Amino acid sequence: MTDTSPLKVWLDRDGALLRLRLSRPKANIVDAAMIAALHAALDAHRNTHGLRGVLLDAEGSHFSFGASVEEHVAERCAGMLAALHALIIAMVEFPVPILTAVRGQCLGGGLEVVLAGGPIFATADAKLGQPEMMLGVFAPAASCLLPYRVNQPTAEDLLFSGRSLSGEEARVAGLVQVVADDPEAAALAYFDTHLAPKSAAALQCAVAAARGPLIRVLRARLTEVEGLYLNRLMKTRDANEGLAAFLARRAPTWEHV
Repeated sequence: MTDTSPLKVWLDRDGALLRLRLSRPKANIVDAAMIAALHAALDAHRNTHGLRGVLLDAEGSHFSFGASVEEHVAERCAGMLAALHALIIAMVEFPVPILTAVRGQCLGGGLEVVLAGGPIFATADAKLGQPEMMLGVFAPAASCLLPYRVNQPTAEDLLFSGRSLSGEEARVAGLVQVVADDPEAAALAYFDTHLAPKSAAALQCAVAAARGPLIRVLRARLTEVEGLYLNRLMKTRDANEGLAAFLARRAPTWEHV
């Protein structure tokens, strides 16, 4: 790891806990470099002996403003989606629980990464949402994952409206498991109490058992929504207008085609 890395990676708790920290504040954009760094860290540690958990958090006052809009434009989005969705699969298939601590904004691709993990610990005033619809596009991974984290009507509300929930609202909806002033400390306390005393071998089997149906469905659904995004959405005028308007810092003009 160097000072220019978008991600800080280290082992904690005598090697029982893998720490991953997004380290490009204030936005902590989930771009190609961040996706690659996260994927590489998970690959490097998935067979670490005695590992019982992962804690993903972020430097600065915001977890992530989301994915790189520049990488969403028509000529680049296929590669971006393929890389992000491979990371999502790697997270869902990771052999031990991934805890996430969220402060400030956790939006778009940032929330999609969080959704692929396990319990979410957040401040009461955190903001969690999928604002892609504001840009004339939709959130492929969140479309697959949100219905598993909350009920279908709540998932559709967040996906269609693009609105954000506070940390406390997200807890009531079932999206966030713990609200705390210090979500990193709360996540560490959870790990120390509930995961560290367990057998890593048993924990890995429990994770595989609990996530088996999700993994099978998610692989097929990600392929389906990726095709919808690339072959239908990105052929519309409004999707390209919304992305161009965001990059130009102007309001989009919809023609509904």
